[in-house]
Amino acid sequence: MAQVEEKKQGGFRLLPAPSKYENGVVKFGDREIKIGGPLPKLADNEKLIRVTNSLCPVCYRLLPATIFEKDEKMYIRKICPEHGEFEDLYYGDVGMYYKFDYWEYEGKGPKVPYVDLKSPCPFNCGLCPMHHQHSALVNLVVTNRCDQNCWYCFFYAEKAGYVFEPTLEQVKFMVDQLKRQDITLVIQVTGGEPTLREDLIEVVKLLRDSGVKHIQLNTWGGTFAKMYMQDPDRAIRYAVQLREAGVNTIYMSFDGTNRRTNPKNHWEIPYTLEVFRRASMTSVVLVPTVIRTTNDNDLGNIVRFAAENLDVVRAINFQPVSLTGMMKRNMRAKFRITIPEIIKDIEDQTDGEVTRDSWYPIGTSVVFSRLIEALTGKEQFEMANHPSCGAGTYIFVEWRDNKPHFIPLSHFIDLEGLLEYFKEKSEELKDGSSKYWIGLKVLYNLRKFIDKEKGPKDFDVYKMLYSIIVNHNYSALGEWHYRTLFLGTMHFMDLYNYDIQRVMRCDIHYVTPDGRVIPFCTYNVLNDLYRDKVLKEYQIPLDEWIKKNGENSIGDPVKYKRVVSSLEKGEIYKKTYSHFM
Repeated sequence: MAQVEEKKQGGFRLLPAPSKYENGVVKFGDREIKIGGPLPKLADNEKLIRVTNSLCPVCYRLLPATIFEKDEKMYIRKICPEHGEFEDLYYGDVGMYYKFDYWEYEGKGPKVPYVDLKSPCPFNCGLCPMHHQHSALVNLVVTNRCDQNCWYCFFYAEKAGYVFEPTLEQVKFMVDQLKRQDITLVIQVTGGEPTLREDLIEVVKLLRDSGVKHIQLNTWGGTFAKMYMQDPDRAIRYAVQLREAGVNTIYMSFDGTNRRTNPKNHWEIPYTLEVFRRASMTSVVLVPTVIRTTNDNDLGNIVRFAAENLDVVRAINFQPVSLTGMMKRNMRAKFRITIPEIIKDIEDQTDGEVTRDSWYPIGTSVVFSRLIEALTGKEQFEMANHPSCGAGTYIFVEWRDNKPHFIPLSHFIDLEGLLEYFKEKSEELKDGSSKYWIGLKVLYNLRKFIDKEKGPKDFDVYKMLYSIIVNHNYSALGEWHYRTLFLGTMHFMDLYNYDIQRVMRCDIHYVTPDGRVIPFCTYNVLNDLYRDKVLKEYQIPLDEWIKKNGENSIGDPVKYKRVVSSLEKGEIYKKTYSHFM
């Protein structure tokens, strides 16, 4: 394995840092990145919230940045001595930020670092000793081949100029690296388009056999639709094989419910869902990339679409667009959307049923995991993300007059009160109180926070919580996931809104063939320093790939060619979109 070992920490050998800091400059390969700049000043109508570090979008210079309040919104500002001032919307509602910030928790960090510490964040990934959070979800890139030609993508093989497709041996090594953290392993198999790998089923089996507890497959879904149109039985067999090999969840692009908002896979989605339905692949996450003025008016319909397909769809993860490349401020303002705007749009577009106050930051899950840890004495998986990174809510779907209606969890559970109560009991346990008596108190008082009359009539929330706390029986939690629809939103950063404090708290990582574990927003935002460098190092030249796999394995022969008329005339297509035409 192509890795250089330097020194040991905690019994493990550290990989060398990717860069060095000398005389006020970060030396990253043959590139020099400067450090420092003036602290931006605030106007009279601006209120400082905090100071952080950010990057110059032009030269990557590490800069002090101010995050401040203006007109009920939050902005980030930094000044590069060479390229001037950059200001961008950071968070679209300051009140929501303060609500979420209350639930901020410091992460435990990984049990072992992977990389020696030689440079400031984000030039020392990863994970380095400065990182505050263990891996929660790890992306494993299994190919950069893709059957689409998205104009904005420079990742796929033909544009990159080489193929990246790690061997099974390299995949095994990467999983072994992750196991050093000694946590529950959750891996997302991603690309490119993973289904282009002929040995994808073997990859999934390898992950499962290596101890990965949860495996997601990230796909745009076209492979399943294409197979279905040619041979339905073959498509269903393939999905069944993936499920039996170990795929738990399909993580699938879905930008809207009509042709305009979702040109990527609007026509294929009905057939793809039909394949999953018939293959009993019943855990699909819809993943809309939300772009202001493009599909932000379709978010309520996306929730309704998920409700209509609740037999296979478990969740929606709305992702505000990350604005890559150089873009003028007025263009950024046109497309920029943040988590609060998405939450407000969903409230407006669901007739006020999914209210903005029903959303909570990811970090609130730490309250529950730390209570369980204090009661059991067993370390728990936790997600102590920065409060600006993401939010979520659970909703029950109730059908009335042939229309879906939504009941958020917070409408029948006093979540604020319950979370505060759990925090209080965790502190008492830390101070030495009896686990037995605290456990009894928690179980006795749970019902006080649940209004059964306002909740679903055929699901006992108390029984589920009881089962988890007393028996540590997570099958009850599984039933919960199959009875509800989870709505989440995760905002990945770009160079304009880059916040080093968020990077250091990131728990969505990439694992690479050289053994590094790299946070999402360094791997993809500083792509020339991390993603492209790693992939190129482990590349297979195009001519070598073609010689080994044939000319039909790359380029035009693998590109998907849509026949709209055939797809639109199908009864499955018509039925799927009948309420959205």
